[in-house]
Amino acid sequence: ISCFGRRGKKTVSGLYLKPVQGSNPCCFHLFYLFYIFWQKCDLHKLEEGPPLQAVLSREEGLQYYRTMQTMRRMELKADQLYKQKIIRGFCHLYDGQEACAVGIEAGINLSDHLITAYRAHGYTLTRGGTVREIMAELTGRRGGIAKGKGGSMHMYTKHFYGGNGIVGAQVPLGAGVALACKYLGKNELCVCLYGDGAANQGQIFETYNMASLWKLPCIFICENNKYGMGTSVERAAASTDYYKRGDFIPGLRVDGMDVLCVREATKLAAEHCRSGKGPILMELQTYRYHGHSMSDPGVSYRTRDEIQEVRSKSDPISMLKDRMLSNNMASVEELKEIDVEVRKEIEDAAQFATTDPEPPLDDLCNHIFYNDPPMEVRGTNPWTKLKSVS
Repeated sequence: ISCFGRRGKKTVSGLYLKPVQGSNPCCFHLFYLFYIFWQKCDLHKLEEGPPLQAVLSREEGLQYYRTMQTMRRMELKADQLYKQKIIRGFCHLYDGQEACAVGIEAGINLSDHLITAYRAHGYTLTRGGTVREIMAELTGRRGGIAKGKGGSMHMYTKHFYGGNGIVGAQVPLGAGVALACKYLGKNELCVCLYGDGAANQGQIFETYNMASLWKLPCIFICENNKYGMGTSVERAAASTDYYKRGDFIPGLRVDGMDVLCVREATKLAAEHCRSGKGPILMELQTYRYHGHSMSDPGVSYRTRDEIQEVRSKSDPISMLKDRMLSNNMASVEELKEIDVEVRKEIEDAAQFATTDPEPPLDDLCNHIFYNDPPMEVRGTNPWTKLKSVS
């Protein structure tokens, strides 16, 4: 790297190099990367949006890359296990939307709270679940994160209130969590996630009203992946400006395929909530590569060419990888090494998920209640009774 002087220099791509503190002025350390967002966020009732410049360290970039790659490989393995009929029932995959989860988590704290719909595998990972626990839950095994009794849609960790199967119902639940944060006087907030398909639900608008009246520390996030099940947003909504749907609630629309855009927008939203201004609404424009669920091939209402175009131009993992490589923040070998490690982790988890025993029948009624005395529950047929154990 040639010498740019002590203050650093803006490069052609809009990136900055910073000299190592206390070193020879010709020695540069690519610890910081300043990336200029070329596309501004769309704003609603906000005077100022996220900054057009974001700082990314090498360590952060590698961490984001590893997490997104883990999500992607985990979902592809789930696809394979489902087609082998090892995973059964409902299964909604998250590949293509990784920048949403990773960017949101980078903009809030782990002590903050999060609740989402049934496309929940990625958030279970970012909230502290392991790949082994997630994969074992998908296959209904005892070592799963919900002991094999929740399946794809129902996974939970600390401060993560799970994937919820009733469309849109997680939003009022999340507002209740935000109310608890405010009532207890904690400097915490709740992120409520829902899709464009749920955005027309009446209970969501009722929740907007209550959250605004009570100034709840709540970030409402619509992950707009362009299709609610098999219906495009244009056919389902008279207005597809989901970030304006809160009406009196401020909102912003963000490129949900860019992990840095999501991170900076989430930071702004979190600051808004923590300052006592009440709720804020974010729309993340993203895309899912799989169908709505594993029972949906995903190509009857959209073309394969459309999916391939998004993959080639806007893939969140490829975008981050290209930035890091083109600015010497990481080498091809380093990223390949991460890929190999991730693949091994996924294969080990899949091996565990297919060999771990299923939960015994005696566990069927355990942990129904948190701290209640045991009670009798009707069992697998009307004549058997099982004891509930808390």
